[in-house]
Amino acid sequence: MTSTQSPRSHSAMGDLSEALKEATKEVHQQAEDTEFMRNFQKGQVSLHEFKLVMSSLYFVYDALEEEIERNKNHPGYAPVYFPAELHRKAALERDLEYFYGPQWRQEIPCPKATRKYVDRLHYVGQREPQLLVAHAYTRYLGDLSGGQVLKKIAQKALQLPTSGEGLAFFTFDGVSSATKFKQLYRARMDAIEMDDSTKGKVLEEAKKAFLLNVGVFEELQEIVSVSAKKNGHLIQEEPELHKRVHSAVPNGPGSAAHRDEKTGPSSRVSASGTSPLRWVVAAALLLVVAAVCMYAI
Repeated sequence: MTSTQSPRSHSAMGDLSEALKEATKEVHQQAEDTEFMRNFQKGQVSLHEFKLVMSSLYFVYDALEEEIERNKNHPGYAPVYFPAELHRKAALERDLEYFYGPQWRQEIPCPKATRKYVDRLHYVGQREPQLLVAHAYTRYLGDLSGGQVLKKIAQKALQLPTSGEGLAFFTFDGVSSATKFKQLYRARMDAIEMDDSTKGKVLEEAKKAFLLNVGVFEELQEIVSVSAKKNGHLIQEEPELHKRVHSAVPNGPGSAAHRDEKTGPSSRVSASGTSPLRWVVAAALLLVVAAVCMYAI
């Protein structure tokens, strides 16, 4: 970078991006120790869980991007305003319609912890917009990290359409190089002029954002555990989703899609199984949680 003599260069706290990484080490470890994290790292997750995560993310991004639009000209956010490259709400809408069907808005749940996260985003956007950068950085750059890898894995294992249906959230069409874009984003963020007092508040808000994400996943784990007990640890895959997935690809006699069609809508997936679907969903959940991990960015 050539222009390095801005006021922020003399901050006792250093560059904001590096300070954020350092400040979130403890909450990163806390996230790793949650039951939800341990379970999905073992592959003990289901399509049902994945859909719950995507639903919660929709509410989060709906709130985040509403507040970003409100504050896109604020000096504490304007340098990192990249709607075409980063915004995820529209992508999540496409994915949710694919997984739930055209009435997805009436079906997706918004659990208490997700609502708490949403409320915090609105509070920050409307009352302390200088802190909004902490939430944007925490979510967007983590989502960008590894998204293309996950897309390829899921597309192959789930036999999803090559058009990318069900994977829009992980597809950043406006970013040609994730590495270069993340460098640009960090440079823009570090160039935001703020005093050390404000920077300290941004660091605290980033930790709060991390913990809000942890709270979302802890509650989803609880919801899934209760559901598993009620259903004898068996979760039924939605017939409509099967229909949409398998009608989009050729079904050879020995293909996984063909076997699914033979078993029909009553087929079930064990909550502790290790099928390719379960491993892909585990990877998806890992990526989603990694979106709040500073070490991914």
